[in-house]
Amino acid sequence: MRTVTAVAHRGDPYRVRENTVDSLRSAFRQGADAVEIDVRLTRDDVPVLLHDATLKRLWEQDRPLLSLSADEVRGLTSGGIPTLEEAFKAADEGRFMVDLPGPADARAVRRIVGAIHDLGAQERVYYSAGARSMLAVRAADPAAEIALTWTSLAPPRPALLDAVRPRWLNYRFGLASRDLVARVHRDGYLVSVWTPDTRRSMRRLLEAGVDSITTNRLDTLRSLRTS
Repeated sequence: MRTVTAVAHRGDPYRVRENTVDSLRSAFRQGADAVEIDVRLTRDDVPVLLHDATLKRLWEQDRPLLSLSADEVRGLTSGGIPTLEEAFKAADEGRFMVDLPGPADARAVRRIVGAIHDLGAQERVYYSAGARSMLAVRAADPAAEIALTWTSLAPPRPALLDAVRPRWLNYRFGLASRDLVARVHRDGYLVSVWTPDTRRSMRRLLEAGVDSITTNRLDTLRSLRTS
């Protein structure tokens, strides 16, 4: 029987603040196959988990991450924003989908990929983002597993696919249909989608044949996956 990969979006954000150690642990306790995390660099090039460019939405500090050192981030959030190293240690052997939400920056990508290699964690990671960032990942790590985020129904150009060499094409869930999934599978790629949170949407995607679903409602997905 085909098993759909259940990916927890930023941990378990409806129960615990997203992209925190407690949120990651909660998602893995619920049986996530992988947890999607957002990774950015501090001013002193330390990879940390944060989706936004500033600390305002989650931490009520209207400060750009790139203006702060890792020590300053720790102080402003009482240690709430984990470093990449802290996240990996907290998750034991758990698998991560590492999203790179910032502007495509080859130097930043090299630093993040290098940090994952320094941790010996490259087998626990696959990367997602748009074409420019994924080209930088491929240049930094020829063996990296990549989920190329694609926001159009038109297929990626063959030259881009040849350069990125993704395993997955990663779509916003509203774009995914039986026809799209069948086409992507014929082309030799897996289909991942983000971020459906209702039973109706998840059921439709399962019936369409997607290979992975990233969701904020892991419990709902797991219940459908086993029904």
